Amino acid sequence: MAVSAATKPDLSKGLSDEERSRIIEMAWEDRTPFEAIAVQFGYSEGAVIALMRGELSRRGFNLWRARVSGRATKHRARRPKGVLRHHCPTQYKIKSSK
Repeated sequence: MAVSAATKPDLSKGLSDEERSRIIEMAWEDRTPFEAIAVQFGYSEGAVIALMRGELSRRGFNLWRARVSGRATKHRARRPKGVLRHHCPTQYKIKSSK
């Protein structure tokens, strides 16, 4: 039985603007797997896709889907064994004060 758009739950209810923004940011990141979003926010891959569809413009959503569709790093099981982190090694560098 198909669920109509009128009866679909609003996945963004209960999310603060900061949480919604962070989920979108994590979804755009190449090395952040959908499983990490599920652990942190309880959103499955399908829920993230639905959220992105609702939050992004049509063009932005299509660009994002094309970007993540074939990307092995977005799925923990498909990642190369050497990829143990979910961000670029230079992403969180702390600048030393001299």
